[in-house]
Amino acid sequence: MIALPKVLETKTKIRFQDCDPFNHLNNGNYTNYFMNHREDALIKNYDIDIYKMAKATGKSWVSSSNQIVYLKPALLMETVVFESQLIHYTDSELKVEMRMYNEDKTHLKAIIWSGFVHFNILKQKREIHSEDLMTLFKTVINPVNSKIFEERLLEIKSQTIKSKEALSLR
Repeated sequence: MIALPKVLETKTKIRFQDCDPFNHLNNGNYTNYFMNHREDALIKNYDIDIYKMAKATGKSWVSSSNQIVYLKPALLMETVVFESQLIHYTDSELKVEMRMYNEDKTHLKAIIWSGFVHFNILKQKREIHSEDLMTLFKTVINPVNSKIFEERLLEIKSQTIKSKEALSLR
């Protein structure tokens, strides 16, 4: 059996219609790019299409919370790289960390923690994850040290500084 990746990665270009007059990705559109990344990555890596799932079973996930920090602007027509990972789950909730980098991943542009609730669209109420989903989550979870978003941000900034210092010593 092939091991499933714990960190999912995709690339995309920043498009004109999503930018502000300064050719920066509009803050309101970062979440759209993060969600598009996660949807594409779930299909590619785990064969989970949340829209097909909703149509077939009446169940999927709804966004319940987002915490985001914008660190560097994403620019018009720039290729950006996304990484995401499941950092926490319960019987009906998921928490995913997603990061946006420049193309060579030397600059972190933004980070978001997104919460999702498994939801039964037909019954209009929270749904418990199936055993198959719980098994998948147990396989792919990749928790982070920090339980608080702001602490995680400091941890990532510290790692970035250490990486840059290591590169300068070479």
